[in-house]
Amino acid sequence: MNQFFTILALFLCVQLAQAETATLAIAANFTDASQALIQEFEKTSGHTVKASYGSTGKLFAQISHAAPFDALLAADEESVIKLDAAGLTVSRTRFTYARGKLVLWSAKPDLLTHPEQYLKASRYAHIAIANPQTAPYGAAAQQVLQHLGMWSALQSRLVQGDSIAQTFQFVATQNAEAGFVARSQVLAWKSGGSSWNIPEQYYSPINQKAVLLTRGENNPAAISFLDFLKSEPARKIIRDFGYGVD
Repeated sequence: MNQFFTILALFLCVQLAQAETATLAIAANFTDASQALIQEFEKTSGHTVKASYGSTGKLFAQISHAAPFDALLAADEESVIKLDAAGLTVSRTRFTYARGKLVLWSAKPDLLTHPEQYLKASRYAHIAIANPQTAPYGAAAQQVLQHLGMWSALQSRLVQGDSIAQTFQFVATQNAEAGFVARSQVLAWKSGGSSWNIPEQYYSPINQKAVLLTRGENNPAAISFLDFLKSEPARKIIRDFGYGVD
């Protein structure tokens, strides 16, 4: 019996010695999904993940200024390509982990029964979008409004969030009657409301890319987490949170 516990103790020591911590930069729209993924990953791998959330533009700026991240889960492709060009990523580790979907959402039930008519009628004080310069979902929202011929006309009524998370809060707290947010956020919301799943032909595909950063090149936890994102259990979680997966 003593020998059994000795072997068990040695096994646990080896496991602890092999366990590592990955520090990830994650786009704000992926907050809820990533928390579910991290929980599952930590349970099955023994590794630990520390996550920092924000708009992709701000995370890009932090990484460009040597912020200590091992991997990036962006909300677009362009930012990752720029980091590649700057030599801040590990070659050939870039991949699409999710395809984002844009939704017009209101915390008020039945407000968006006829969404395009609602937007064009302009019977509202504020519509929320994420900053198109730093948030890919904000850029997509701009494309939708341009497609509808309303971008210029609505400038005085648009309120911009620094990230898609802040944009969602503007609508949830009814500081804006409606807003362009991620479908994943609406699915995670438990207090009702009304929404419009915007036709994907109204905006460019939101291909969300993940990449291993040079700081994480030799970090087993970061490498394992990115591998985990490609697994079917992870893909199921991602789909359940309202994203497309290729």
